[in-house]
Amino acid sequence: MNFIIKIGRYFIESLQQLGQVIFFIAEIFLKFIRNGVKINEVTKQIFAQGVQSIGIIALTSLATGMVLAIQSVVILSRFGAKEYIAQLVSLSLVRELSPVLGSIIFAGKAGSKMAAEISSMKVSEQLLATRAMGVDPEEYFILPRIVACTLVLPILIVISEILGVFGGYVIGVWEANVPHAIYLHKTIVAIRLVDFIGGLIKTLFFALIISVICCFEGYQAKGGSIGVGEYTTKAVALCCMYVISFNFILTKVILTFWG
Repeated sequence: MNFIIKIGRYFIESLQQLGQVIFFIAEIFLKFIRNGVKINEVTKQIFAQGVQSIGIIALTSLATGMVLAIQSVVILSRFGAKEYIAQLVSLSLVRELSPVLGSIIFAGKAGSKMAAEISSMKVSEQLLATRAMGVDPEEYFILPRIVACTLVLPILIVISEILGVFGGYVIGVWEANVPHAIYLHKTIVAIRLVDFIGGLIKTLFFALIISVICCFEGYQAKGGSIGVGEYTTKAVALCCMYVISFNFILTKVILTFWG
């Protein structure tokens, strides 16, 4: 009986939080439509989120492409099909691995920073002081972060895809001894426009998910410095969970309509 009560209570709390998130998104969207966005703040966030995240995403993407190519060499060599390494690596990266893995890394790097900054301002009452001075904290602190994240993450994922394919190329040519001209040709032929666009569509959804969750959790923070850590950790965990969950839904929808 207690177990059922706990499940019911958790379900009700989840619905309440979902309602709060929807209200939060609607409020931010209306302010964006009504007042636009502060370009200077967006530029600062583009640097903070994008430029400072290039290194870790580039290194991870390059290593992922190389590891995927190594595994492909081992498996495909058993069937005498090493020439298909290029297709396997490029399609895996463009369709799934780069958008999902890159978004998760971005959530851990830039998303945690967003959540920590906003939650720190919340628990120290800086947001309240900003509102008292006549400045809307949602418009000044939150909206620029969401806009910057939506602009930055697709660019980072494109860089991730290029470096991942390059990592696969290095292993395919040097390790599997596939002629570089053949590898490049098969890579270009394998990646269709729908594969690239499908990956970008996913990335846009992931950018909105990450930015909204991190800003919302930071805005809800309470409990001093301990609360900052708790809400930041919760934000990153929710981002990873929702990115992976929505990836399945988006993949199913994209494959249904475009194949």
